Amino acid sequence: MAPPSDLTEEGRDSDPEDVARAIVLKQLSMAPRSRQQLADKLRQRNCPEDVATRVLDRMEAVGLVDDEAYAQMVVRSKQATRGLAKRALAHELRDKGVADATIDDALGSIDAESERALAEQLAQKTMRRLAGLDPQVQARRLSGVLGRKGYPPSVVYAVVRDAVNDAPEHQRD
Repeated sequence: MAPPSDLTEEGRDSDPEDVARAIVLKQLSMAPRSRQQLADKLRQRNCPEDVATRVLDRMEAVGLVDDEAYAQMVVRSKQATRGLAKRALAHELRDKGVADATIDDALGSIDAESERALAEQLAQKTMRRLAGLDPQVQARRLSGVLGRKGYPPSVVYAVVRDAVNDAPEHQRD
């Protein structure tokens, strides 16, 4: 039996709050979500706004919906797996409906030195794939990778310069 596409198909005997709660719990069982993502899903399933607010408030009160914890988890995860910089992380969290103050708190643990160190690690990894190419090609491609990850131009320039200059194939014998 396929799941209903919205609350109106659930039947007249079902309590809208029970249905909304089930939707939220199912979403949370698949992956962590922000409050805004859950609200959007409830709206998509035609849940009345007042019911969605009550259910989400209750989920927040019991700790199942926590944007602060969600933001911290996204920052740790995306930095470790994708090497994203603060700017890209902030953009991603904003897209998921996390408040700016919460984003600032989550990104507060990232200082300039740790962001540069992460960019250097990413550059070393990328340079292994670019070995043997012309230094200008290496610099251009490495700049693109770091730029897409959200690193500021000053960090990109410094890291690319160091990575290309320190590459073994560009060292004098």
